[in-house]
Amino acid sequence: MRVSTRGAYLNSLLAMQKLQQALDYTQRQISSGRRILTPSDDPIAASRSIQMVETISRLEQFDRNSTLALNRLSQEESALNSVNNVVQRVRELGLQANNATQSDESRGLIAVEMRELLDELVQLANQQDGNGRYIFSGNLDQTRPVSRSGSTFTYHGDQSQRIIQIGEGRQVADGHPGSRVFFEIRNGNGIFQISPAASNLGTGLSGEGSVVDPTAYDRDTYTFTMLTDTTYQVVDSSGGVVDSGTYETGDTITFSGIEFSITGQPVSGDEFTVAPSQNQDIFSIVDQLSTALEQSITDDASRAALNNAVNSGLLGLDQALGKVLDIRTEIGSRLAAIDNQVNLNANTILGLQTALSDLQDLDYAEAVSRLSAEAATLEAAQASFVRTQQLSLFNYF
Repeated sequence: MRVSTRGAYLNSLLAMQKLQQALDYTQRQISSGRRILTPSDDPIAASRSIQMVETISRLEQFDRNSTLALNRLSQEESALNSVNNVVQRVRELGLQANNATQSDESRGLIAVEMRELLDELVQLANQQDGNGRYIFSGNLDQTRPVSRSGSTFTYHGDQSQRIIQIGEGRQVADGHPGSRVFFEIRNGNGIFQISPAASNLGTGLSGEGSVVDPTAYDRDTYTFTMLTDTTYQVVDSSGGVVDSGTYETGDTITFSGIEFSITGQPVSGDEFTVAPSQNQDIFSIVDQLSTALEQSITDDASRAALNNAVNSGLLGLDQALGKVLDIRTEIGSRLAAIDNQVNLNANTILGLQTALSDLQDLDYAEAVSRLSAEAATLEAAQASFVRTQQLSLFNYF
């Protein structure tokens, strides 16, 4: 068989090109640190790598979301801590003002401080985060949540909470709407409220009251009336008598699953209304308490009215403190959930990165050894090609 000079030349050149390509491929592997440079190198491993990279990217986005939620909730917690301190101070002032030794002037000074604290409460409700978004406006975080017109306080946000994805199948709200924090404070004891009539002339003071039989309490509105200076009766909203008897200061009055007491000496015609608790806002509680302290004490009846107003305000403040505590407990639970999810995401990312490294990363020792062998082979092929091209039949004549 005859082999032409041109055919031998082309075959040698093709072999060297293949060796050069292999050497170049190995060099690119070493420079990139990757075993797989194109999907065709290992289609199955490349497909799995793409899936892992996408999962890692998604988990990293969850971590960024977690940071946003963590910052937002931490700012809300800080604001509520300040709210708690302000309300506690208002409560201390209320107890101080309810002392019989206080004069009209000293109560007026206490009312001045209360109104300053009221302004601080409004500022806290309108607090913004580091991005200029209002913390307590729900999803309307560009809207100032609380406005004031005289003694009326209005909420302008919505009732929603922003839900943030922090993990696969796990979400967390990054705050609470101000309506829930500041405007859903139950009056009275949280179940019912006892309110003296404005026209009362006696010195009767109502207690907090409680539910002793939840199955018997029907949430009706009842009216306690002094028929004489020593007898009373209680009627429901339809006028039916549910209780009556002889009044003794401090005695417990029980009917329809609830009980309460009245101390002091109410007189004939004095009334107390027992009605289901309604929502009120924390600002109005402080405002009404301040207004009560600004009234002059002229007789025993006006002092009793002041004491009833202060007691009612203190009950409202206790409900507000309980609400703030409930919200802060929820925030603490959410912060703990975020921390746990961040740790879970980090562990998952670490596992995926390890698996991805096993699929993609290059074995440098093997690659360097292969590069050396390929370089030597190419060098030998080139030398052989040069010598072969120098051969001629004329050398043998």
